[in-house]
Parts: sequence; C-alpha cells; structure tokens
Amino acid sequence: MAAETTATKTLEVTLAPPTAHKERRLQRTVATYRRALSESFESGADTQTAVNDVVTGYELTSYAKDALKNYVPQLRNTYNASELDDDHPVRFTNRGWNIDHSEDREHEFCWRVPQVGRGTSFWIPLRINPAQRELWNDLLDGDVSVGEFRLQQHRTNWVLHVTVEYEIDEPDAGDDPTPVGFDIGKSKLVVGCAYRRDTPTQPLLIDGGRARQLRKEMYTTLERLQERDAAQWRIDERFNHYQNALTDIVEKASREAVDYATQFDDSVIMLEDLDYLRDNLDYGKWMNRRLHNWAFARLQGRIEDKARDAGIPVKYVPSAYTSKTCHACGHLGSRSAHAEFYCTNEECWVSEYQGDINGAANIANRLDPWGESLPVKSAGDDLPRDGSACDSTTEHQDASRKPRQMTLSAYSSETSSDDEATLVGSPGL
Repeated sequence: MAAETTATKTLEVTLAPPTAHKERRLQRTVATYRRALSESFESGADTQTAVNDVVTGYELTSYAKDALKNYVPQLRNTYNASELDDDHPVRFTNRGWNIDHSEDREHEFCWRVPQVGRGTSFWIPLRINPAQRELWNDLLDGDVSVGEFRLQQHRTNWVLHVTVEYEIDEPDAGDDPTPVGFDIGKSKLVVGCAYRRDTPTQPLLIDGGRARQLRKEMYTTLERLQERDAAQWRIDERFNHYQNALTDIVEKASREAVDYATQFDDSVIMLEDLDYLRDNLDYGKWMNRRLHNWAFARLQGRIEDKARDAGIPVKYVPSAYTSKTCHACGHLGSRSAHAEFYCTNEECWVSEYQGDINGAANIANRLDPWGESLPVKSAGDDLPRDGSACDSTTEHQDASRKPRQMTLSAYSSETSSDDEATLVGSPGL
C-alpha cells in the first residue's frame, strides 16, 4: 500500500461584482483590518498576547483577529520586516470558512463573508477557476481541509485566496533511486544534477539573467512612480506586469526541471529546505524588494507540484554548506564570486569545479535511504567554529582512480543568454 502525504495548494477565485452596499462593507472590513495590522506592527508587538491587546478594540471578527495574532509575530520574528506594505490582504482563520453550492445558480459557489455581530455576515457569488473545480467539489465533500483564507482588492476586482490541504499517495522511489538535486540561485536560476554511481551526471543549467533584469526594472520603475505620486492603479498595473512575467519564468523553469528529472530511472527530486521563504509576497515593502526570495520559494513549490503530478518523489534536505562542500570528498572548500568552487583537500581529484553544479550534486547526494548520519569531512581549519557542518549529510568519497578536473570553461558555451530563461543540457561528466 502506497504511503500518503499531505499536499497544499492555494485556490484563487474572483468575487462576482458586489452590490454598492456589499462593496462598502467589504471596503470597511479591509480598512479596519489594515488599521489593526498597522497599529499592532508599529507597537512592536511580537507575541500573540501583545497583538491581542492591540486588536481587541477593533470591529473585526474573531477569525480576522486570530489571524492577526498569528501573522504579526511572524513579521517580526520570521521575516524581520522593517515596514509594512499598504495593500495587505485581510486574513481569516479557517474557523470562519463557509461556502454554499447550487447548480441552479449562474455562479454555483457562494462565500459567506465574515462580519462582526450576529446575522451581519452576507453571501457573495464566486467565479471559480474551471481548472480547480475538482478541488472545489472536494472542498464541499470534506475531502480536503481549509487553511487560512485571504481577501484582497485588485483594482476593481475582489480576489479570494483559499489554502487547502489534502492527502495524496506518496510516489515510490524504488529500490535503487536516482537522486536529482536542484540548486536555485540568482546567477543560474536553476541548476539540476543527477547523482549516479557517486558521479554528477548530465548537469542542467537555466540562466537567471532575465529574472534579474525584471527584478531590477520592477524596483526602479515602482520607485520612480512612487516618487512622482503616480496613481495607485498605475503602480499596481506595473507591479502585476513584472510579477506575471516572473511567474511565467517560474512556470517554464519548473516544467523543464521536472522534464529533466523524468529521464532518469526511479528519480527522486532533492530540494533545499527554505521554509523561511515559503510565504506569499505580501509582508511589506522591505520584503517586496527581495522578490528573488519569493521566486526561490515559488519555484520550489511549482517543481514539487509538477513532480508529484508526474509521480516523482520530492524530498527536502538541509541547505547548510551545499555550496562550499566538495561533492567528491565531502571536505569544506571555498566558493568564489564567479561561481567557481575550490576544494582545499590536496588528496581530492577535484581542484576547481563549477560551483552551482557542485551545489546541486551535494543536494542530490544528501538522499539518505538508510536514515544514517553522514558527516562532513573537514580539510585543514575550514570547519566552521560553531561546528554546524557536523549536521550535514555529505558522504566522504574515495579519490578517483583517474584524476580529472572540471572548470567553468567546459560549461561557458552551454549557458543561455541573459535575455532567455531557457534550459540547457550540459554534456555528461
């Protein structure tokens, strides 16, 4: 019997145009929530109790207040946010979730908007995404559970995001799995590397130049629009333009990454654990400037979604020292600003290696089917003073019988230009 695991997805739905009365009530809810959020954040509250003391006097439902009590401490303790964005969505806990369904209506699904006071909540029709209909039906049947849901206005439209969790069969990696590590970064958006017979095999590189260009243009453009006191709709339009362009890159890169993994028998996709980045981009201007961090988490999430659809298992491993550990001998080396990795172990056949491929190989090599601890081997005094490398799971490898050396030059002709976010297959090692 196949093991089960929990999958998480976010359903996005547009509210049908509300009446003038319902529109005013929606706007009042958003305005009140944002005032409560701003006061909680500015007060320095970093615990649920401290936030509760601030939001108690606001006319918000308990579902919105409880969401604030969870969210504001995260802003402080997890995201280290220094300021807030003006366009935060209204968050509700799942206790306030209520929908109705009827096939006789033009819009089959309706959402009950939480409001303060008995009998004040109201229903509003939803325009669901047809591609997500199956999940909406499962939501009605109780086959999936609802997490937090969020309401936000985008220009003239109201949008609702609903996080759902459901059980799926965990893909089986087989008795002799092929780990495929993916290193996500800024220079190369994605570098994939299968690890077979203790050797990196057929590395794959996706250039990140186009994504870097879009991030730079977005920041510069939005900053200039704000300096000129441009209309908010104009700022929103430009932000959505860049975010959609980045989303397109993420979708294409994740698809090609999974296609790369499918060419290996019994493949297992290995990703770095980046939990601190796995949240939606709505926690403030200071964090919004770090859009590449959102792209990292989004890219990992889309790789995982597509991999599970393709029946490929996905595992997350610690990210510590993947870029500074030699994949061949397990010793800690050094990484230059130009992406070269240098192994400091004189007995290792690796002297200089393409740094991103070395990192992807290390991620792949951290698949540990026996559940054993595989320590990093230090060379000289490169071991971190805090001893954190001892928690890594990179295996010590014997020196190759046939000494080889890999440099950046072998791959320089294979990478794509900054204007294209395409995958390039590199020759096998």
